[in-house]
Amino acid sequence: MHRTASIWITKFPRTGIHVAAWPGGKKVAVSFALFVEEFGFGQGPVYRPDLASRTPDLVNENFRIYSQSWGNLRVGRLFKDLDVPLTVVLNAEFPSAHPSDWKDFRAVQPDAPIVAHGMNNTSHMLPLSRRVDEQKAYIRDTLNLIAATTGVKSSGWSSPSVYANADTMQAMAAAGITYTLDGMDSDIVSRLSTPDGPLVLLPYPVVTVDMGQNLARMKSPTEIATLWLDYVLELAEEARGDPAREATTVVIGIHPFVVGTPDGAAALRRVLAKLKTDSSVWLTDTEAILKAADGK
Repeated sequence: MHRTASIWITKFPRTGIHVAAWPGGKKVAVSFALFVEEFGFGQGPVYRPDLASRTPDLVNENFRIYSQSWGNLRVGRLFKDLDVPLTVVLNAEFPSAHPSDWKDFRAVQPDAPIVAHGMNNTSHMLPLSRRVDEQKAYIRDTLNLIAATTGVKSSGWSSPSVYANADTMQAMAAAGITYTLDGMDSDIVSRLSTPDGPLVLLPYPVVTVDMGQNLARMKSPTEIATLWLDYVLELAEEARGDPAREATTVVIGIHPFVVGTPDGAAALRRVLAKLKTDSSVWLTDTEAILKAADGK
């Protein structure tokens, strides 16, 4: 059974989706989700806080520019080279703000599913201080813009900057979203019952997000790689120790600011190569997880 019968922020009832095993008898589904984000000039992650007050802020701005162009493309190529599925979590304004970067990235990852991630990550996020109807409109506008610029009708959602409130999940369901990465408190897939329809929650653990570990906790890509392996392989060991135990899921958030540099990509390459050798681990994307869990 699921550890909690409701999700604390909404109080809506939640039920676990119990999967005995994933395709091929795998016991741990792992999806790496690359966040392709738009911040706007002068905004976004800061690598050198001691230099952020400079005008112009050459160091931090170039850190962001490199990550959004060279970094995203490097990560896309890495997953293609290793033949590992990738999920893309996309700010709707990115393709039009960086058309050549998006074109190059999509050329190497043409079929990666796109999870909608709001308009941008700074100035145009969810209208949390307004009514639920305005959040519904915002989500629909995000989906429409992504469809217009990419040709993809997204069915997944991740709230920009992981910032949502009690109304957001209801607004997602009303806008036609079928699954979200905003569920961060479980090892298994679950289904939330909202007044506007069901919503599947894919586990997106706080501790496995590379940005939080890197910029907030000053962990290097090599240290984060060790954390990822420990996290996933421990789930696999737990499954081998108790074959009757239900299958688990982890969506791992990755960002070009961390794994888009050559050293970051090298660390990620080692992780993917190791996970590919574990017979209990299913490296996949979010939509494949959703499809495999459908009807459970």
